[in-house]
Amino acid sequence: MPSSADILSALKELSTSKQLERTELVDLLRDGIHAALVKRYGPTVRSEIDVDEMKGTLRVAVLRTVVEAVEDPASQVSLEEARFEDPDFQPGDVLEEEVPFTEFGRSAVQAAKQRIIQRVREGERTRIREEFSNKIGDLISGEIQQIERGKLVIMINRFREAEAIIPYREQNHREHFHQGDSIRAVLKRIEETPKGPRLVLSRGDPLFVQALFKLEVPEMQQQIVEIRASAREVGSRTKIAVASRDDSIDPVGACVGLKGSRVQAVVNELGGERIDIVPWSPDPERFARLALAPARVARVFSDPDTRTIQAIVDEDQLSLAIGRNGQNVRLASELTGWKIDLYSSREWLERGGESPLFAPLPPAEELVADVRLNELKGLPPELIATLETAGRKTLRDILDLEKDDVMKIEGMTPEHADTLMTFLTELTEDNTEPATGGPQADGEAGTPQEAPSAG
Repeated sequence: MPSSADILSALKELSTSKQLERTELVDLLRDGIHAALVKRYGPTVRSEIDVDEMKGTLRVAVLRTVVEAVEDPASQVSLEEARFEDPDFQPGDVLEEEVPFTEFGRSAVQAAKQRIIQRVREGERTRIREEFSNKIGDLISGEIQQIERGKLVIMINRFREAEAIIPYREQNHREHFHQGDSIRAVLKRIEETPKGPRLVLSRGDPLFVQALFKLEVPEMQQQIVEIRASAREVGSRTKIAVASRDDSIDPVGACVGLKGSRVQAVVNELGGERIDIVPWSPDPERFARLALAPARVARVFSDPDTRTIQAIVDEDQLSLAIGRNGQNVRLASELTGWKIDLYSSREWLERGGESPLFAPLPPAEELVADVRLNELKGLPPELIATLETAGRKTLRDILDLEKDDVMKIEGMTPEHADTLMTFLTELTEDNTEPATGGPQADGEAGTPQEAPSAG
C-alpha cells in the first residue's frame, strides 16, 4: 500500500513530466483524495486535507456534525458516539476524525489516482485548445510517430501531448514518408473527439502553400503583401493571387525573390509542384486575364448575373489557356470564383466578331443615359433647376424631348427652351462618331489585330 510519502514523491514526478504548476497538482491531489473519501463514506462527506510538501506529510480528516439522531452517516455522528471521544461534545459540534492514509484501501487509492489523471488530462486538453485555436493556417513541425491505414500520426515537436494527424485526403500522394521522418504541415482545423481535441494537419490544402510563402516572404510576415486567393491541384499545380498594401512593393516580385529563390524554396518543399503567381485584381475581367497566365488573352467579357467570364484567345494560345486536361482554366476559374468559358479567336469571329457572346452592346445613348444633368457642361444652372423641378434629372429624361414638350414644362422660358434644344442637337451629332469608336478602343486594349489572322 503506498504511503503519503510515496504519493508526494509521485506528485513531484507529475509536476515535471506533465509541466504543471505544483500548486495545481496539490489541488488535484486534494480533489483525488476527496473523491476517495466519497467512495468510502458517501457523497455528502466533508473533509480537511493538509499537504506539507516541506515535511513530506499528508493529513486527512473527516468532519462530521454531532446530532441527537443520525440521518446521514457520511456527514453526521451521534451524540453518544461522539462522547466516547470527548464527554464535552454537544449537538451541533463538529467531530474531526483523522484517517490514516494507509487505511483508504486499494480501491480508494485507485479512485484518487483516476481523479488526478482525469484532471491532468482536462488541463492538457484546455492547454491544447488555448495553444492552437488561433494557429489555424500556421505551419506545424513534428515527427511521424505511426502510419495506420493511410493516416499519418504526428508527434508535434513543441507540444508532444497534443494528438495530431494528417488524414489520407490531406496528403500529397506523390510524397512517401516513413515512421520517424520529420515533417511539416499546416494546421487546418481542430476536431473534438471523446479523447479530447485532435489537430488535423494538411499538406494537400492550398493553406499549406500559403503558409510556406508566409515563411519565405518577409513582406508577408510584415503584412505588406498578402495572398488574396489560391487554387491548387495537389502535386501538380497551384495558382495564387497576391496583392500589396504598399504601391512601391511588387507583390509578385516579393514572392518570387531574387533569381526565384523564394518561390523555389516553396517548390522544393512541394516536391516540384508548379506554382503560378499572379497579381490580384478587384476587376473580374482583368483578374480573369491574369489568372489564365501563362496564356495571353485577347478579349474578355463578363456576365455578373451568372458570374461567368468569356475569354477569347488566339489559336496558338488556346491549348496553353486550357492546360493539360483542362487544368489551367479550371484553376483560373477556382482562383477568380467565376466560371470561365474559353473561345478561340476563330470561333469568336464566327459567332459575331466585335460584340460579346452574351448579348450585343447597348446603344451609345443608353451608355450615357443615366448621367445627371448637373454633371453636364453647357446647360445654365437656372435651366437645370427648372428641369429638375419638373422631375427631369438625368440625360435619359430629356434626350427625346421635342420643342413643344420643352415649352410645356412649368417655368420654362423661350430662351432656355432654345438653349436646351441646341444642346440636344449638338449632343446627338457628336455621339454619332463614338458609337462605332467604342468597340475599336476596346479592341486596341485586347489586341484584336491578331484575331483576323486566325480566319
